[in-house]
Amino acid sequence: MKLLHTSDWHLGRSFHGVGTLEAQRRFADQLLETVTAEKVDVVLVAGDVYDRALPSVDVVNLFDDILARLNGAGVQVVVTSGNHDSATRLGFGGRLLESAGVHLRTRVADLAKPILLPLDPANEGAGPQLAIYGIPYLEPRMVAEELGVENPTHFGVTEAAVGLIAADLATRAPGTQSVVLAHTFASGGITSASERELAVGGVGAVPLDLFEPFTYTALGHLHGPQRLSETVRYSGSPLPYSFSEAAHKKGGWLVDITQEGLAGVSKVDWAPGKALSILSGKLEELLSLDAYSADEDNYCQVTLTDNEHPPLAMERLRTRFPHTLVLMFAPETARDAGPQSYGERIAKAADELDLCCGFLDHVRHRGADDDEQRLLRAALAGVREQDGAL
Repeated sequence: MKLLHTSDWHLGRSFHGVGTLEAQRRFADQLLETVTAEKVDVVLVAGDVYDRALPSVDVVNLFDDILARLNGAGVQVVVTSGNHDSATRLGFGGRLLESAGVHLRTRVADLAKPILLPLDPANEGAGPQLAIYGIPYLEPRMVAEELGVENPTHFGVTEAAVGLIAADLATRAPGTQSVVLAHTFASGGITSASERELAVGGVGAVPLDLFEPFTYTALGHLHGPQRLSETVRYSGSPLPYSFSEAAHKKGGWLVDITQEGLAGVSKVDWAPGKALSILSGKLEELLSLDAYSADEDNYCQVTLTDNEHPPLAMERLRTRFPHTLVLMFAPETARDAGPQSYGERIAKAADELDLCCGFLDHVRHRGADDDEQRLLRAALAGVREQDGAL
C-alpha cells in the first residue's frame, strides 16, 4: 500500500501580507498529479489544515474542493487537527465523511480508533491489515483529565495517547502494520520561523522513542521536511511560509508499506509558484549587478548594508525586484553612537527643529537634508501659528 504523507497546509495563510490562495490551488493540482502518477492509496494530512481556527469562506471551499478531487481519484484521506485548527470545526461531519473515505481524527476520544485497510487489496476483509491512527494536537491543560494525566505536559499527554494506541494495536491480528499521525514537536526536529511555538524553551518536545513501536509515524508541525529516523519523519509544509524556509525542498513523503512492514520511503518535491531570495548588499550594487538577475521575479527579503539608510530604499529596490516583501538594514560599519545616549542628546536639543532632526538621524541613520529641514521648519511654523490662534 502506498501512502502520501503531508502536513501543515495552512490554507488561508498570507506570506508577509501577500495572499497565498492561488499558490495553494497550484499545490492542490500538484497533490492530485502525485496521487495519480504514483498510484497513491491513502493521503495523510498531519494537522494544520487551516491557518486559523475561523477560516474564510474561500479557504473552506478550497479544502472542500481538494477533498472532492481526492475522493474522485479513489483515495482514502486521513486528517488530524493541528494547533492552528479548530478541532471541533475541522471535525464537523466526520462520521458522515467516513463513508466517503475521508477520516477525520480531531477528538481525543477517537485517537485509538484506527482506520483499518487491507494491505492486499485482492483480499479485502481478510488477510493482514494496515491500522492508521490519528493523534490531534493535544493542548496539555485541555486534554490531561480526559487522558488521565496528572501533570499536564506535552510529553505526558502524548505518552498517554501513544499508550492508548499501543493497547489497541495489541488487540489486532498478528501482522497488522501501523501508521500514526501526530502534530507535535519531536526531539531532533529543526524549527522554522513560521511555526507557532507549542511550548516555550523547547519544553514541549517529546522523545523520539515514543514512536518506535509503529511501522511509520507521520509528523506535522515543523515546516521543513525531516527524517528523524527511518520510520519517523516530518513532511513539512507544501509551501514556504517564511524566508527561513528559502532553502527547503517542499513536498511530501511517499511511504510504501507491505505485509512485511515498511518497504521504503521516498521524497516527492513540489515547486512553489515563486522562489524566495534572501539578498544582502549595498543598494546601488543590488540595483546594478548582473549577479542578482535571477532574483528579479522572486519574493525577496533584502538587507541593505549601506552605512546610511538610502532615501526611498524600498521604492528603488522594487524597480528591479518588484516582489520585495521585507527590508532590513545592517550597516557595514557599526555606527559610533558617541558618549551620549539618545535620551541625553534629545534633552540637550537647541530647539524643536534640532529635536526633529535628531529623531530622524536616530531612526534612519541619516541626517535631515536641506529640503527636509525646510519642510520641518514649515511644519513647525504651522503648529505654532495654530497654537497662537487657539
